Amino acid sequence: MRKIVLPVALAGSLIFGLGGCVATWNDYGTGGTEQSQDAFGMKEIMFAQMMIPHHEQAVELATIAETNTTNPVILDLASRIKNAQQPEIDQMKAWIDASGEGMDMGHDMNMPGIVSDEDMAAIRAAHDAEFDTLFLTHMIAHHEGAIEMVNDMLLNTSNAEAKALGEAIVKAQTEEIAEMKALLAG
Repeated sequence: MRKIVLPVALAGSLIFGLGGCVATWNDYGTGGTEQSQDAFGMKEIMFAQMMIPHHEQAVELATIAETNTTNPVILDLASRIKNAQQPEIDQMKAWIDASGEGMDMGHDMNMPGIVSDEDMAAIRAAHDAEFDTLFLTHMIAHHEGAIEMVNDMLLNTSNAEAKALGEAIVKAQTEEIAEMKALLAG
């Protein structure tokens, strides 16, 4: 009886003990389950699940600028936002694809800085100087929300790639906020 109980108990411990382990980024496809600073855990996946739609809205706002303003400064800023955030979206989608989790978090999360449907409609309807003001005002709040989300993630991750992405987002968006505030002050 003892010979059966010990292996069953050991197997149960392993099942429960390994349940929280995540394969390292470099070990995907090789069957590795070692937890390390390169592992993408649920903290990083949840961050990506929230930040992807957040970034997608910034890209959408920047795309609206292409038809709603002729201001070269706003058009340049919008282009830079799209060119920075689309690769970040792609990078985070790769994390999710590798994790096998998908984008459905199973619940709604409040994302700071998200522009409401009503405000998006007003932005779409605005042109030239009115658009520029709405774009800058909402993009500042959007960036501030993204920085808040990133800072929360940075406090809770040991993943080197997630940290590097987060730090790059904070740096770029902090600089863009200062630029946009200067443009509004004008």
